[in-house]
This record gives sequence, structure tokens and C-alpha cells, in this order.
Amino acid sequence: MAEADKPMAPEAGAADDASHLGIKEAARMLGVTHRTLRFYEDNGLISPQRVGSTRIYSRREIGRMQLILRGKRLGFTLREIGEFLDLYDTDPSHREQMEHLLVRVREKLAELRAQKVALEETMKELRQMEGEAKAWLDQSI
Repeated sequence: MAEADKPMAPEAGAADDASHLGIKEAARMLGVTHRTLRFYEDNGLISPQRVGSTRIYSRREIGRMQLILRGKRLGFTLREIGEFLDLYDTDPSHREQMEHLLVRVREKLAELRAQKVALEETMKELRQMEGEAKAWLDQSI
């Protein structure tokens, strides 16, 4: 095996298994801070294992964090994300989860459409004000 192909050794704090990461490695992998991981743990959205005082993040917890981060990027609340994750855990077929997701996505799209209309109206009014201000300045020269 070439040197570049060898798996990297975990840093101190990581579990022996590559599928289990310490908080430092998990944070780096997810592009978040340690504090962010602790925040979602405190809110019950993730539950890393504990070895003494060390948090160990399994693939499951990393996957949950990826879903949480995606949900936040898309504008979902922590409550909505928590509901979605709970359904994932309780419904092995994931049908109920997907139905719930579909409802929430449609609600979010409707909300964003309304925001887009309001934003376009605001921009139109600001362009009009800009034109009026420019015309006034041009006349006063």
C-alpha cells in the first residue's frame, strides 16, 4: 500500500475504530466547532458515547449532525429537525419520515415564495426611491 493510500492514524481522543471519532475530529469533519457539537448534544439531537469524559461520535451521530446542519441551512427550526430525526429512529421503513418531510418541505417552499414576493416588492420600491433621489440630485446641480 502506498503511503498516500494508508488510512490516517486517529488523533488523541479518537476511538480506535475509524468509524468512531473524538470531538476534535468530528468537528473538523463536519466543519463546526466543538461548542456546536455540544449545543446539539445539550438539545438532545445527538448522543455521542462517553468514555470517561471523552465524547465519541459514531457514524450514526455524524450522520445525524449532517442532517441537522442541512436542516439548519434550509431554514428548519431545531424542533422541526428533532421531529424529523425522531421519526427516522422510530420508523424502520422511513415512510412516515418521508411523508413528514414532504409536508415540511412544501410548507417551507410556500414560506420562501411569500418571502420572495415581499422581497421583490421591497426591491421595486427601493429602486423607485433610488430613481427619485437620483433625479432630484441631478436637477439640483
